[in-house]
Amino acid sequence: MNHQSLSNFIWSVADLLRGDYKQSEYGRVILPFTVLRRLDCVLAPTRAAVLKEVEAGRPDPFLLRAAGQGFFNRTTIDLAKLIGDQDNIGTNLLSYVQGFSPEVRDIFDQFEFGAQIDRLAKNGLLYQVTERFAGIDLHPSRVDNNQMGLVFEELIRKFAEISNETAGEHFTPREVIRLMVNLLFVEDDDVLSNPGVVRSIYDPTAGTGGMLSIAGEYLHEHNPGAQLTMSGQELNPESYAICKADMLIKGQDISRIVQGNTLSDDGHPGQTFDYMLSNPPFGVEWKKVQKAVQDEHQRLGHAGRFGPGLPRVSDGSLLFLMHLLSKMRPWTEGGCRFGIVLNGSPLFTGGAGSGESEIRRHVLESDLVEAIIALPTDMFYNTGIATYVWILSNKKPKARTGKVQLIDASSFSQKMRKSLGSKRKEMGEGHIADVTRLFGAFVEAELATVLDAGGKEVAREIVIAGEAPPAAPEGGKVKLAPLSRIFANESFGYRTITVERPLRDENGKPLLGQKGKAKGKLQPDSALRDTENVPLTEDVETYFAREVKPHAPDAWIDHEKTKVGYEIPFSRHFYVFEPPRSLAEIDAELAGVTARIQAMLTELAA
Repeated sequence: MNHQSLSNFIWSVADLLRGDYKQSEYGRVILPFTVLRRLDCVLAPTRAAVLKEVEAGRPDPFLLRAAGQGFFNRTTIDLAKLIGDQDNIGTNLLSYVQGFSPEVRDIFDQFEFGAQIDRLAKNGLLYQVTERFAGIDLHPSRVDNNQMGLVFEELIRKFAEISNETAGEHFTPREVIRLMVNLLFVEDDDVLSNPGVVRSIYDPTAGTGGMLSIAGEYLHEHNPGAQLTMSGQELNPESYAICKADMLIKGQDISRIVQGNTLSDDGHPGQTFDYMLSNPPFGVEWKKVQKAVQDEHQRLGHAGRFGPGLPRVSDGSLLFLMHLLSKMRPWTEGGCRFGIVLNGSPLFTGGAGSGESEIRRHVLESDLVEAIIALPTDMFYNTGIATYVWILSNKKPKARTGKVQLIDASSFSQKMRKSLGSKRKEMGEGHIADVTRLFGAFVEAELATVLDAGGKEVAREIVIAGEAPPAAPEGGKVKLAPLSRIFANESFGYRTITVERPLRDENGKPLLGQKGKAKGKLQPDSALRDTENVPLTEDVETYFAREVKPHAPDAWIDHEKTKVGYEIPFSRHFYVFEPPRSLAEIDAELAGVTARIQAMLTELAA
């Protein structure tokens, strides 16, 4: 069987659960039983050797060596023996699970597998389900680690889709991850070509492990001799169990998958990575961890994770971005590239001097942002809002130094045959390939939409800067819209200047200060105070003379109050002005409508 057929066969166990379990609960039985059967098959060849060490009273390291794996089971039980003793299957199954090494036991504890065993037993289903799984051959000689990983991922996807009301919290659409993984690896020829190369990847919001898994798949496809060491952290117990189980099935070191809140309790302190991926929760407040985060910010500053600044408590997305910054492998050791999915708020929320602006200032002035890609709306299971993929790196190629690429891929989607929660669109392989090419080539480009005489779209084409757009069909036209744009980092910076005007007495005479530093100086009128945002690329005095002085000759700048800010007004850079229709065209349309109405009235009166 291929992995798709095998996963469908395993999922058919749901037929037994129907009626006693809700659809959204099927995975709570099928996923842990799949893990159990795989481990059962993997340990079969060395079971006798392990039992010999157990009988001799040997400690765990000896059992691990005898098992030849990163885990063991110290009992004499396996699934075949379980179904041979129907009367005691519940007790024996619990004993079997408790006999695994601690890291594996933790997976079943987080799945709350004991509660599922009790529930299955009460509904008279435990023997049937166990018997069905005992008959599925998942031995490594038949299903290798890579194929088993694909099978388990397919099961996770099925589980996520039928419980789509919460899927978005723990499951990122596969095509979004695929795009992000492409962007991470596209410039790294060494990783994609050198056999035996070893790299590390990390996801601080690992969910069910999809990002780590797809990164591993991509590398295996392009370089089977490469090795990717996976690390992650996840808060939700069920998602953590699934992720850890997935890593175990793939032969990864599952001690690298940690449970807990990444922001308040870093599970990988002091570690850095070659690649990182993350889809943190959108617009979720961080009040629960506020004390720990603020303490680290104030106590450690830039020596900690949150040195640049703190965003408002209502949205913690940028805290995850700063956490990733702290995990970047130094460029002297090979550097790091990472991708993070964010909503629109981190692009522009917060004025100069705010926490958000200071974080943007840090990443742009440190020349860490390679690209930001706008995704189509309605791409995620639990939200239809606009989302963006940020790609950051401390090993930018020379051509990218000091620059940021913006790519508007918001129109790169196709409608799904069936909606899944809020997810109504998906990116096809062609869309992903187009965005990857634009990023890899680091070019400016436009999207040419070809319309026929009736205004219907007949074709689309990407036009690289300097190339000629396609010809318009007879009577039709070609609409051009920016698709990829490249800006200098400082293009997103500005100075917020404070413009003061004099306080005047009842006769209109400006008042001067009488004491201290203010003595003899014009006193500002707070009611007339205003601010102006001056681009970093423009001289402040030149701007002031042009934009302010002609309207307020008595105004001046209070330079002590000037603040530097950064924002990325993504939509503004891709806005295309649509000229309104001419009055003649509108009049002609109205005349046509009026004529049709008069004709209908005439027919009614006849």
